[in-house]
Amino acid sequence: MTLLREGALAVHGRVTDASNAVLYCTATLDGLTAPCVYKPVSGERPLWDFPDGTLAGRETAAHEVAAATGWHLVPPTLLREGPAGPGMVQLWIEPDPAAPDLLDLQPLDGGPRPGWLPILKAELDGGRLAWLVHRDDERLRRLAVLDAVLNNADRKGGHWLPAADGRVYGIDHGVTFHTDPKLRTLLWGWAGQPLTAEALDVLARLAADLDGGPLADRLRPHLTAAELAALRARTAGLLAAGRHPVPSPEWPSIPWPPV
Repeated sequence: MTLLREGALAVHGRVTDASNAVLYCTATLDGLTAPCVYKPVSGERPLWDFPDGTLAGRETAAHEVAAATGWHLVPPTLLREGPAGPGMVQLWIEPDPAAPDLLDLQPLDGGPRPGWLPILKAELDGGRLAWLVHRDDERLRRLAVLDAVLNNADRKGGHWLPAADGRVYGIDHGVTFHTDPKLRTLLWGWAGQPLTAEALDVLARLAADLDGGPLADRLRPHLTAAELAALRARTAGLLAAGRHPVPSPEWPSIPWPPV
């Protein structure tokens, strides 16, 4: 984290298909260099349901919560000054091209193949229907639990990255921590199922850390008091229910575009 926090940022290009300004950079300090993503606050587009200029802080807060779980699901992320002003800086994760696919389209006949879980029925070109599915993968299941805690409103298929180290990393957490229920994700394969014993243990530790622990102190610069209270309530609610959440009929449950 010291390299990301104190290293000199050099901008090498821009990710052009992102909705906000996303700059590919390197951070260099004491002869060490690491690739990273820099999202300046000045490049954030206004949203109707999130306060202006808060997305970078939400991404930083998402990393803090993810780190507290011990699951290492979000790359190292922090808020700092950069060439275009303050912004979020995150370690660049290069997807492993040899990693098995985690998302797929499969024929309706016979249902999803073993090892896959259904998300929805998708209409393809020519009116053909297919299952949109994700793998029944414990790494994705942990990410689904984290998203429920974060109230992530944008877990697209392109927002999880299988890396060469065997982990799956979640990225793009700018639209999180809203006080209203806004969970929108592709990871509905476990909807309504009991949480694992591991997840319940993580949620219990997270709840304690949020209730006057050091995590709450680290989140206060990035979230409002109401958002922190909602975070505590979501964590406690998941722990009490003991089950993965189900899609809400009052909010679109699938992000668009989904990938």
